[in-house]
Amino acid sequence: MELLNALMVATAYLLGSVPSAILVCHCMGISDPRQQGSRNPGASNVLRIGNRKAAFFTLLGDMGKGWCAVSLPQWLNLEPSTASWAALAVLIGHLYPLFARFHGGKGVATAVGICLALSPPLGIIQIILWGTLISIGRIASLASIGCALISPIIAWLVQPNLLMPVLLISLLLLTTHRENISKLIHGAESRF
Repeated sequence: MELLNALMVATAYLLGSVPSAILVCHCMGISDPRQQGSRNPGASNVLRIGNRKAAFFTLLGDMGKGWCAVSLPQWLNLEPSTASWAALAVLIGHLYPLFARFHGGKGVATAVGICLALSPPLGIIQIILWGTLISIGRIASLASIGCALISPIIAWLVQPNLLMPVLLISLLLLTTHRENISKLIHGAESRF
């Protein structure tokens, strides 16, 4: 059983390492998102440099990675801690992907996919919150940072046993947005 748990965590990391944005852009004839725009291989940058369809497929791919990595241990009736470790592994795989020279995205869509698998109400609230923040401020990073800050509170209210995993995920997301936080403070962050 321990070997299976370890295998699930390793599989989650490898799944997280699949670079959705790069694959989608390659298939749709769009230049590598790491070479233009914010140079971030995520849905927001693909939207800036490509088109809505490519950004949508990137978003689905990144969310799907998080959802699948967490759902697989649940389907196999493994220990709940295995799903939590898989959640962290898939996010780390997305942030530092083996298949893309450890240069990954910022993890927001993958984190939402993780939370949808851990607790659908939590994931749905996150999507609504992110959508509300982006419609008000028109700044993707501000919506993402706001969602990361508020998600642990939502987890505590909706499903308290998920507070620690969601808190760790939020801390990782805030770490990936350090440069964006600096730009927001200086009023230099780009809008949609």
